Amino acid sequence: MCCGSVKEMREKYTKIAEVPFNSTNKYQLSIHNNPGGDTKHLLVMKGAPERILDRCSSIMIQGNEQVLDEELKDAFQNAYLELGGLGERVLGFCLYNLPDDQFPEGFAFDTDEVNFPTENLCFIGLMSMIDPPRAAVPDAVGKCRSAGIKVIMVAGDHPITAKAIAKGVGIISEGNETVEDIAARLNIPITEVNPRDAK
Repeated sequence: MCCGSVKEMREKYTKIAEVPFNSTNKYQLSIHNNPGGDTKHLLVMKGAPERILDRCSSIMIQGNEQVLDEELKDAFQNAYLELGGLGERVLGFCLYNLPDDQFPEGFAFDTDEVNFPTENLCFIGLMSMIDPPRAAVPDAVGKCRSAGIKVIMVAGDHPITAKAIAKGVGIISEGNETVEDIAARLNIPITEVNPRDAK
């Protein structure tokens, strides 16, 4: 690893507060002691890339923090869609050095009342990983289809990722359209598409 062992990192930057991941927020946040850093405490967040980016006002590029403008947001969106289109699970990451004058050593962080910033953070990047479906899934989908069963996939992924996964296991085949495809083709909102029209 570029930064040493995970165990050593966790021992050095001890976690002092955490907001666990949940399906509503779609992010996990933790606050760590930051020995040798610019400030005594470091807030880090990871989760659904669009949720992370919405909480950021700056971005780290080659070690320099700069304003997160529309051009950089577009570049983020393109990278995210490209990775998601490959069927990869994508996570976004950001951080914030908590100012020592507001968050001195020993500060009592409250994750219920949230007495620390969760906006105007610094976006630091995307990571994608392959989380492949079980090997038996394509065969099971094929058997269901041949038995006349319509297979429906429910996923918490970004629609572009879910679509790529569904194509990979045979739920969506060539020539079939998703609700999103129909909405794009007809140039109408997704809410106006009849889900029964999707094949």
